[in-house]
Amino acid sequence: MKIVQGNMIGSGLRFAIIASRFNELITSKLIEGAKDALSRHDVRHQDIDVFWTPGAWEQPIIAKEIAMSGKYDAIITLGAVIRGDTTHHEYVAGEAAKGLAQVGLEHRLPVAFGIITCDNLEQALARSGSKAGNKGADAALAALETANLLREVRKDRGADA
Repeated sequence: MKIVQGNMIGSGLRFAIIASRFNELITSKLIEGAKDALSRHDVRHQDIDVFWTPGAWEQPIIAKEIAMSGKYDAIITLGAVIRGDTTHHEYVAGEAAKGLAQVGLEHRLPVAFGIITCDNLEQALARSGSKAGNKGADAALAALETANLLREVRKDRGADA
Protein backbone atom coordinates (compact mmCIF):
# COMPACT_ATOMS: atom_id res chain seq x y z
CA MET A 1 0.00 0.00 0.00
CA LYS A 2 1.29 3.45 -0.91
CA ILE A 3 0.68 6.34 1.48
CA VAL A 4 0.99 9.88 0.15
CA GLN A 5 1.00 12.83 2.50
CA GLY A 6 2.15 16.42 2.55
CA ASN A 7 5.21 17.38 4.54
CA MET A 8 5.52 20.40 6.78
CA ILE A 9 8.48 22.06 5.05
CA GLY A 10 7.61 25.45 3.61
CA SER A 11 10.86 26.52 1.97
CA GLY A 12 10.22 27.72 -1.56
CA LEU A 13 6.45 28.07 -1.07
CA ARG A 14 4.51 31.35 -1.33
CA PHE A 15 1.45 32.15 0.76
CA ALA A 16 -1.26 34.78 0.53
CA ILE A 17 -3.04 35.66 3.76
CA ILE A 18 -6.41 37.34 3.35
CA ALA A 19 -7.45 39.09 6.56
CA SER A 20 -10.72 40.77 7.50
CA ARG A 21 -10.43 44.26 8.95
CA PHE A 22 -13.79 43.76 10.70
CA ASN A 23 -12.99 42.47 14.22
CA GLU A 24 -9.36 43.45 13.62
CA LEU A 25 -8.54 42.91 17.29
CA ILE A 26 -9.07 39.18 16.69
CA THR A 27 -7.82 39.05 13.10
CA SER A 28 -4.48 40.65 13.95
CA LYS A 29 -3.83 37.86 16.49
CA LEU A 30 -4.77 35.24 13.88
CA ILE A 31 -2.31 36.81 11.41
CA GLU A 32 0.50 36.71 13.94
CA GLY A 33 -0.26 33.06 14.65
CA ALA A 34 -0.26 32.22 10.94
CA LYS A 35 3.00 34.07 10.23
CA ASP A 36 4.68 32.48 13.25
CA ALA A 37 3.57 28.98 12.22
CA LEU A 38 4.81 29.47 8.66
CA SER A 39 8.17 30.87 9.73
CA ARG A 40 8.67 27.91 12.09
CA HIS A 41 8.32 25.69 9.03
CA ASP A 42 10.94 27.45 6.88
CA VAL A 43 8.70 29.90 5.02
CA ARG A 44 10.61 33.13 4.43
CA HIS A 45 8.99 36.38 5.56
CA GLN A 46 9.16 37.73 1.99
CA ASP A 47 7.15 34.71 0.76
CA ILE A 48 4.09 35.77 2.75
CA ASP A 49 1.81 38.56 1.52
CA VAL A 50 -1.13 39.91 3.53
CA PHE A 51 -4.24 41.30 1.83
CA TRP A 52 -6.79 43.18 3.94
CA THR A 53 -10.50 43.04 3.15
CA PRO A 54 -13.29 44.98 4.87
CA GLY A 55 -14.80 41.73 6.19
CA ALA A 56 -15.23 38.02 5.59
CA TRP A 57 -17.92 38.60 2.96
CA GLU A 58 -15.36 40.20 0.62
CA GLN A 59 -12.76 37.47 0.93
CA PRO A 60 -13.98 35.12 -1.85
CA ILE A 61 -13.60 37.71 -4.64
CA ILE A 62 -10.11 38.64 -3.43
CA ALA A 63 -9.19 34.97 -3.08
CA LYS A 64 -10.29 34.39 -6.67
CA GLU A 65 -8.10 37.21 -8.00
CA ILE A 66 -5.15 35.99 -5.95
CA ALA A 67 -5.66 32.43 -7.23
CA MET A 68 -5.82 33.69 -10.81
CA SER A 69 -2.47 35.47 -10.37
CA GLY A 70 -0.67 32.13 -10.14
CA LYS A 71 1.83 33.64 -7.68
CA TYR A 72 0.92 31.59 -4.61
CA ASP A 73 1.01 27.97 -3.50
CA ALA A 74 -1.81 28.46 -0.99
CA ILE A 75 -4.21 31.04 0.40
CA ILE A 76 -4.97 31.42 4.10
CA THR A 77 -8.18 33.25 4.98
CA LEU A 78 -8.47 34.80 8.43
CA GLY A 79 -11.20 36.66 10.23
CA ALA A 80 -13.79 36.52 12.98
CA VAL A 81 -17.54 36.42 12.52
CA ILE A 82 -19.21 36.93 15.90
CA ARG A 83 -22.89 36.26 16.53
CA GLY A 84 -24.96 39.38 17.02
CA ASP A 85 -28.61 39.98 17.78
CA THR A 86 -29.73 38.89 14.31
CA THR A 87 -28.95 36.02 11.92
CA HIS A 88 -26.65 38.21 9.80
CA HIS A 89 -23.56 36.29 10.97
CA GLU A 90 -24.95 33.05 9.50
CA TYR A 91 -25.16 34.55 6.02
CA VAL A 92 -21.71 36.13 6.20
CA ALA A 93 -19.92 33.03 7.50
CA GLY A 94 -21.83 30.57 5.31
CA GLU A 95 -21.40 32.44 2.06
CA ALA A 96 -17.74 33.22 2.78
CA ALA A 97 -17.10 29.52 3.41
CA LYS A 98 -18.95 28.49 0.26
CA GLY A 99 -17.20 31.08 -1.90
CA LEU A 100 -13.73 30.25 -0.59
CA ALA A 101 -14.27 26.52 -1.09
CA GLN A 102 -15.36 27.23 -4.66
CA VAL A 103 -12.18 29.24 -5.32
CA GLY A 104 -10.01 26.39 -4.09
CA LEU A 105 -11.76 23.80 -6.21
CA GLU A 106 -11.99 25.97 -9.31
CA HIS A 107 -8.32 26.97 -9.22
CA ARG A 108 -6.91 23.73 -7.77
CA LEU A 109 -5.28 25.73 -4.99
CA PRO A 110 -5.41 25.17 -1.23
CA VAL A 111 -7.61 27.78 0.45
CA ALA A 112 -7.42 27.32 4.22
CA PHE A 113 -10.48 28.50 6.12
CA GLY A 114 -9.28 30.36 9.20
CA ILE A 115 -12.37 32.51 9.64
CA ILE A 116 -13.52 31.71 13.13
CA THR A 117 -17.22 31.80 13.95
CA CYS A 118 -18.04 32.50 17.58
CA ASP A 119 -20.96 33.31 19.82
CA ASN A 120 -19.14 36.12 21.61
CA LEU A 121 -15.90 38.07 21.94
CA GLU A 122 -14.64 35.82 24.73
CA GLN A 123 -14.77 32.77 22.44
CA ALA A 124 -13.05 34.71 19.67
CA LEU A 125 -10.23 35.76 21.98
CA ALA A 126 -9.83 32.17 23.18
CA ARG A 127 -9.47 30.93 19.57
CA SER A 128 -7.02 33.66 18.57
CA GLY A 129 -4.17 32.83 20.86
CA SER A 130 -5.27 32.05 24.37
CA LYS A 131 -7.02 28.99 25.84
CA ALA A 132 -8.07 27.36 22.57
CA GLY A 133 -4.80 27.96 20.72
CA ASN A 134 -4.49 30.09 17.62
CA LYS A 135 -6.74 29.12 14.73
CA GLY A 136 -4.65 31.32 12.41
CA ALA A 137 -1.68 29.05 13.07
CA ASP A 138 -3.88 26.00 12.50
CA ALA A 139 -5.08 27.37 9.15
CA ALA A 140 -1.51 28.18 8.07
CA LEU A 141 -0.32 24.67 8.87
CA ALA A 142 -3.28 23.17 7.00
CA ALA A 143 -2.41 25.33 3.98
CA LEU A 144 1.24 24.30 4.14
CA GLU A 145 0.51 20.59 4.39
CA THR A 146 -2.13 20.71 1.67
CA ALA A 147 0.14 22.64 -0.70
CA ASN A 148 2.82 19.99 -0.27
CA LEU A 149 0.32 17.14 -0.60
CA LEU A 150 -1.03 18.66 -3.80
CA ARG A 151 2.52 18.76 -5.19
CA GLU A 152 2.96 15.06 -4.35
CA VAL A 153 -0.34 14.10 -5.96
CA ARG A 154 0.52 16.05 -9.10
CA LYS A 155 4.02 14.55 -9.19
CA ASP A 156 2.57 11.04 -8.83
CA ARG A 157 0.35 11.49 -11.84
CA GLY A 158 3.02 13.25 -13.87
CA ALA A 159 1.36 16.65 -13.82
CA ASP A 160 3.76 18.87 -11.88
CA ALA A 161 2.20 22.23 -11.10
